[in-house]
Amino acid sequence: MRNPVGGHVPVAGGLAKVGLGYARDLAAETVQVFVANPRGWATPAGNPAQDELFRAECAAESIPSYVHAPYLINFGSHTEATVERSVLSLRHSLRRAREIGALGVVVHTGSATGGRPRADALAQVRARMLPLLDELTHDDDPFLLLESTAGQGSSLCSRTWDFGPYFEALDSHPKLGICLDTCHIYAAGHDLAGPAGMRRTLDLLVETVGEGRLKLIHANDSKDVVGAHKDRHENIGSGHIGAEPFRELFSHPATEGVPLIIETPGGKEGHAADVARLKELRGAR
Repeated sequence: MRNPVGGHVPVAGGLAKVGLGYARDLAAETVQVFVANPRGWATPAGNPAQDELFRAECAAESIPSYVHAPYLINFGSHTEATVERSVLSLRHSLRRAREIGALGVVVHTGSATGGRPRADALAQVRARMLPLLDELTHDDDPFLLLESTAGQGSSLCSRTWDFGPYFEALDSHPKLGICLDTCHIYAAGHDLAGPAGMRRTLDLLVETVGEGRLKLIHANDSKDVVGAHKDRHENIGSGHIGAEPFRELFSHPATEGVPLIIETPGGKEGHAADVARLKELRGAR
């Protein structure tokens, strides 16, 4: 399958029991999960039985899975306690991803807080994140997937070209990849809805980091206009991006084999409709 389409699924009550049950209700071909409270620092051990069941069922049904790391992580923070917690939290997500057979861990690229220069924050990213990448030595270790933000505040990475300095800071590590969020990149100023906007944005991404680095796409429409710097997701085709750019996305060489995960509003019914809409656009090229 060129582009599996699926969604972020709830897992309270069991990764396999609840998460994969929800995924089946969406007719999802790929899934993303949290393995910890996304708005906290806890690092729970997980349930070995559910881990194994999740891993086995995903393998049996050829469902690629991904982990989204907690939102609090910020390797660019000027607060040492936040950086230390970020290291522990991301290490936990990477370990849990391997345990459940996930292919990648998505982490937000963070911001340079405290008024510090971007270069200082990126030096800290190098010092604290690169060792975690170097720990990924097993064949079944996940990729670390950098997700840019909508460009709020002192964001370290919001436009496609911002990935360049970030990758340089991390020596373009072989386990490093990108998760492109369509809402974020649109909110940051890339007009995906303009003529050939999606193609040009993906071309810029490849020019910046090279081929093969795009590993996952968060397919979200936007409630706000281009360049608004607001991270507000909308259902596919119902926002300012519209449906057509997603059709364009499916035909770009950079997206070959890259799964799409929706993170849209509307609960299970809305999610199922978005998965179906993307499948329709995938098949209508």
